[in-house]
Amino acid sequence: MHVYEVIRRPIITEKSMIAAEDENKYVFEVDMRANKLQVKDAVEVAFGVTVEDVRIAVMPAKTRRRGRRVMIRKPKWKKAIVTLAPGESIQLFEGV
Repeated sequence: MHVYEVIRRPIITEKSMIAAEDENKYVFEVDMRANKLQVKDAVEVAFGVTVEDVRIAVMPAKTRRRGRRVMIRKPKWKKAIVTLAPGESIQLFEGV
């Protein structure tokens, strides 16, 4: 998988902005096939920063019911929480 195919989009929520300011952690939606090493390389190449730690979580699908049927409203997706080295930041998240 190419480096620029790994990161899909940044997750900008109130919780992720607090983590970025206080703990230097940034949250991204990543490809379902990506692993921790690929996410680390992609963030380092794309933003020019040093990554210390990567945590990955698979977010479950959102479902709904119609009678006995269970339908998937939103498919599952993978979230990566990236911790940067002290003193580094990603400019994409600044001023949002």
